[in-house]
Amino acid sequence: MSVAFAGNPTRPCGVGNPAGGTSGKEWTMTVGELMAESGVAFGTSGARGTVVAMTDRVCHGYTAGFLRYLATLGEFAPGTQVALAGDLRPSTPRILAACAQAVRDLGGEPVYCGLVPTPTLALFAFAQGIPSLMVTGSHIPADRNGIKFYRPHGEVLKEDEAGMMTQQVAVDGRSFDPLGSLIGSAPLPTPIDVVPPYVARYRDAFGSATLAGKRIGIYQHSAVGRDVLVAIVEALGGEAVPLGRSDEFVPVDTEAVRPADIELARQWAEEQGFDAIVSTDGDSDRPLLADEAGEWLRGDVLGVLCARQLGADRVVTPVSSNTVLEETGAFAVTARTRIGSPYVIAEMNSQIAAGGKRVCGYEANGGFLLGSDLANGVGTLSALPTRDAVLPILATLVAAGPQPLSALVDALPPRVTYSNRIADFPTESSKAILARLENGTEGEQLGRIEHAFGAVAGKPVRIDRTDGLRITFGSGEVIHLRPSGNAPELRCYSEATSAERARTINDAALDVVRTILAKDVATPA
Repeated sequence: MSVAFAGNPTRPCGVGNPAGGTSGKEWTMTVGELMAESGVAFGTSGARGTVVAMTDRVCHGYTAGFLRYLATLGEFAPGTQVALAGDLRPSTPRILAACAQAVRDLGGEPVYCGLVPTPTLALFAFAQGIPSLMVTGSHIPADRNGIKFYRPHGEVLKEDEAGMMTQQVAVDGRSFDPLGSLIGSAPLPTPIDVVPPYVARYRDAFGSATLAGKRIGIYQHSAVGRDVLVAIVEALGGEAVPLGRSDEFVPVDTEAVRPADIELARQWAEEQGFDAIVSTDGDSDRPLLADEAGEWLRGDVLGVLCARQLGADRVVTPVSSNTVLEETGAFAVTARTRIGSPYVIAEMNSQIAAGGKRVCGYEANGGFLLGSDLANGVGTLSALPTRDAVLPILATLVAAGPQPLSALVDALPPRVTYSNRIADFPTESSKAILARLENGTEGEQLGRIEHAFGAVAGKPVRIDRTDGLRITFGSGEVIHLRPSGNAPELRCYSEATSAERARTINDAALDVVRTILAKDVATPA
């Protein structure tokens, strides 16, 4: 197989489908062109697309573009090791093989870390100072997948994605069949075991007896870290009870927990008397933690509890997170960003540069990012500036001590968030709805919003356009509409003083979108 590492040959016309086969000819295109032709685009967490669109050719091209971009930064050259891992989706092994082949074709050495959590891969790669990539679609259904890229010491940020998109990748078309599948690719290397350092990270920081006496259910479903969670709970002295293991992929979304999972947790808590139930999303970088009654805690509540337990001085979170962060008064500096870990990381870096000593961030999905090395009583937690599911779970359990988790949550200011989505909702429709609401002067926008949502939440008083359209009403309630960055979905975040009210206004707002706004966009005046 031949993929040029340098040079800029011209792509011939009439070579077939560039995202699929290339009729045996060599040609080039930029990653940006590949993105446009395949429909596999950068979202909030790396490249995402349908499994059908993510052909071997596309995944190979993305990986080659990533490595060529790193070469311009002096972070990749022939002979460089590149770590790879993936989640438990059926399509993951095929995509991993295509990515590994791209590493070989550019002269690198693929280091296969197996099917492990994203933060486990990141911890290993950062410690080695080598690039890495994770094949995962996170929480989205199994008919989709993705690739998340890491530079030697951190995530690929938005400016890096822009640099990747300009890279030209030259491909020998004889390497792919007409459907874009690799012809004769080498098998993945024998996996190395990167889990022990990840387990040791938490045992050494919190102590081997910190969960002693606690009985903790582990909702395993199809999370790639399901057995790692068991190992960590046991390493910290707790009793781990596996629950709900699935051989089929289950798309668990920590921001929009399925009714079935809500009921399962309540049932398990009632029947088995757990102190807590823990779980994660598919690639195990976003946490789920349920209290003694089986009630799942919101991810942004976990983030506040974790940051407070760690003694953070500066905390960064997206605009969609609960305002309880500010209302606790526990942190010297708080900062809000657009949604997505790259934005949180960029702002954490700014806070560190401004003098922050104990800097962290979290997202509404619960994923926690540690920007500073932190002494933590028993030991020290090294910085891990990528989403992690384990740290917020453990820190919250430690913060609760002997009291029930529900008491810890009840002591927070009464601000409750809820989120849901309209699935299979074209991104273009979401953008058109927001554009309709945002048309005109500020007063005209507020009037249009009141006409649409006044019966739901009252009079709007403030609009935040940091990411999507976040509307604060005179009551203090919030409705936030935003197209998903990872899938064709319209997300709605709501905030109120009670869980029931937050859900009520969320359901009503989505009804407005479905029955009024979508119709208005489809039939413009």
